[in-house]
Amino acid sequence: MDLELLSRIQFAFTVGFHYLFPPLSIGLGLFLVISEGWYLKTKDELYHRMTRFWVKIFGLIFALGVATGIVMEFQFGTNWATYSRYVGDVFGSALAAEGIFAFFLESGFLAILLFGWDKVKPTTHFFATIMVCFGAHFSAIWIVVANSWQQTPTGHHIVGIGDSARAEIVDFWQVVFNPSFLDRISHVYMGCWQAGAFFILSVSAFYLLKKKYRAFAVGSMKIAIVIALVASILQLVSGHSSAVTIADTQPAKLAAFEGHYPANAPAGLYLLGWVDEDTETTTGIEVPGLLSFLVHGDSEEPVTGLQAFDEADRPPVNIVFQTYHLMVGIGFALIALALVSAFFWWRDKLAEQRWLLWILVFSVLLPQLANQLGWFSAEVGRQPWIVYGLLRTSEGLSKSVSTTDVWISLILFGFIYLLLFVLFIYLLNEKIQHGPEEPEMTEGQLT
Repeated sequence: MDLELLSRIQFAFTVGFHYLFPPLSIGLGLFLVISEGWYLKTKDELYHRMTRFWVKIFGLIFALGVATGIVMEFQFGTNWATYSRYVGDVFGSALAAEGIFAFFLESGFLAILLFGWDKVKPTTHFFATIMVCFGAHFSAIWIVVANSWQQTPTGHHIVGIGDSARAEIVDFWQVVFNPSFLDRISHVYMGCWQAGAFFILSVSAFYLLKKKYRAFAVGSMKIAIVIALVASILQLVSGHSSAVTIADTQPAKLAAFEGHYPANAPAGLYLLGWVDEDTETTTGIEVPGLLSFLVHGDSEEPVTGLQAFDEADRPPVNIVFQTYHLMVGIGFALIALALVSAFFWWRDKLAEQRWLLWILVFSVLLPQLANQLGWFSAEVGRQPWIVYGLLRTSEGLSKSVSTTDVWISLILFGFIYLLLFVLFIYLLNEKIQHGPEEPEMTEGQLT
């Protein structure tokens, strides 16, 4: 295995593991604001219990997110030194903003959120909850700014040549509001809201199946179902908008998403299929002209295909095709699951649908899988560019790192992350099994 592929695998592994946690903390943050706000409005102790319980879960997830995120940033300097030098002026601004304005805001109010229940006024505690939620969302903005700039770089010029070349900011706001940023941040937020909402639905469904904490579980599901339904539908909207933007800014990626090879021809949309990259053909279930219609509003309008690009400038097509379609399929499944759950909740019969509760218990995996597949599609679909159209991935490697170095660090990371994940699951299970601390409330107290 060559150094480039091995370094990419290592970075994908560390980023993928880290990205299990931020979506949950962002999604849970939104839930906490709604739950605690409703408690202050109604004075219903049920929502106070709900908030206190989910805050403990939030604290555990936040800690794992911080621990795994630090490693990710160090790899820029160790494995990708040329890339770091090239994008340092751009990424430095975004990552510094994330650390100074977002992370410190979030972590600064975290102590009040976790430990300030009986030490500050309820309104002060609620303000801390809002700030933690805002900080988590604000942190995502700067990370997505940095990543989106890699996809659609603007607001810069290149100084130096060869290995000493680097991108230098000439317009900070063009860097921030690069062509793909708004679509990508909305898509990320909806994925985070889905992850948090279906996590809460999973735990709540587990309680209902075990006939424990019924009022607590039903109250949590009320809020989570609304978030899940809104986020799942808006995710479809943001996904469509993102695809339209990709058609203009990264046409090779969109062509790989749908296995579209003809250089300039109308394109159908595949429900599922398989791409043979040797023969440059795609077989599967296709709706003719649908991709052209979704992108251009005309089923006969040509879509740029992979044959318009040199083979050296094409991403790995079948891998991107499969991950993209799996992500889309999961997205529609989450919409359906949210709609069915909302239907039974509206009829006040959700707690009696054991078949649905079992599905909801395992539904926690779906948003996480969709988030991972979405990032995989976006990043592999960008290949062979590490900065689209400017710097190839093969050119961004560190010159002094060997394959042996990467193998050793990858094995060590794998071992440490396995221990962290086992510890996380153990602690999470302990908190879920313990349940809310306060005595169980009767169903009649649920409002």
